[in-house]
Amino acid sequence: MADIDLDTFQADALAFLEANAVRRPAEKAFVWGEGSDTFYRERDRAAESAEAEEAKRWRQKKFDAGFGWVSGPVQHGGRGLPPSYDRAWRQLEAQFKVPDQGSFAISLGMVAPTIEAHGSERAVDLYLRRLWRGEIIGAQLFSEPGAGSDLASLTTRAVRDGDEWVITGQKVWTSGAHYSDIGEVLCRTDWDMPKHKGLTAFVIDLKDPAVEIRPLRQMTGGASFNEVFFNELRVPDDHRLGDVNNGWGVALTTLMNERASIGDNNAGDANLLVRVRAMVAHYGLDKDPLVRHELADLIMNYRIAALNAMRTAAQAKAGKTPGPEGSISKMVLVNNQARLVRFLSHVLGPKLVADSGEWGTYAWSSMVLGAAGLRIAGGSDEVMRNIVGERVLGLPKEPGIDSKSAFKDIRTS
Repeated sequence: MADIDLDTFQADALAFLEANAVRRPAEKAFVWGEGSDTFYRERDRAAESAEAEEAKRWRQKKFDAGFGWVSGPVQHGGRGLPPSYDRAWRQLEAQFKVPDQGSFAISLGMVAPTIEAHGSERAVDLYLRRLWRGEIIGAQLFSEPGAGSDLASLTTRAVRDGDEWVITGQKVWTSGAHYSDIGEVLCRTDWDMPKHKGLTAFVIDLKDPAVEIRPLRQMTGGASFNEVFFNELRVPDDHRLGDVNNGWGVALTTLMNERASIGDNNAGDANLLVRVRAMVAHYGLDKDPLVRHELADLIMNYRIAALNAMRTAAQAKAGKTPGPEGSISKMVLVNNQARLVRFLSHVLGPKLVADSGEWGTYAWSSMVLGAAGLRIAGGSDEVMRNIVGERVLGLPKEPGIDSKSAFKDIRTS
């Protein structure tokens, strides 16, 4: 039950924001050729780290004022208010200039819910409140050079040594590891079990000297991803998430949240479509029947994605945890990005890949280069289709998947 009515909560929130932030000016109508044409920016690692520190300071300030985890459980630092209060806060906060909160997307969208659901009492007490207060940031460490789409084939090993585990191996494509403090890692703990069965998840200290973090440079020029090496990293058993050899169930909690986040956060960017329509008009193609048809198809599919995101939000409001519908959202996002890239290529042609200095042309290139990565981020297209086929449509599992043999035998066969 709420200990404060919604109107009073909103008044308190507005007073806090007025005292600690500056209101955003009213948005001007977009006009092609005016202002900066940069809308998809790649930040260098130093800038990312600086922005993360700024975001931490803001989150700590609003948490201490009672607005950092509005619907969270009281025993862990939340206020225990209904989700509607959380939405009211976000709507008010969006009206003010505050530090970008993107560095918390994985930390609070994936790692924190997994610790809350599967962590030991010790891990929950150590990390949950600190994550939501912004004292620390969490990263997800699942993929490996030989285990991406087939995540269950991972070989990073954790060997028990008394009350500790010793982790050795490598992870790859770890977003934000260079500014994160802790990580959720999935390891192989039993090689005699089938590949999905012998896995265990842990919370680890990314600042430990036994952890080495190296940047991965993308073709967009950015390096927000990392490869992470573990050189006999020692982890207390009370930092284990879930039961020994039940890490796959823990990972599913994280992955369902991840896919829902990827799909819903990119479901239908209205400003993006405004820019696209203005581009079409600028080049005098708004009367071209083929271009109009492609544009209508693009807008329609982005709108469908937005409606699907609303459905997922309604399920979350009803208290349901993310399920396989997150895979649908993710597939829709990827398809829409591909549609957009094809459309931009059609309208802009060589201006998309050659920087002539013309406003609104080459500025699209970073987004176009980055779109390809979405086909594997958070699970490849093929994995998403398998999930929807098996868990939504009830189709049989993909043939050829060995779910019975010991993993050590699969690796040597």
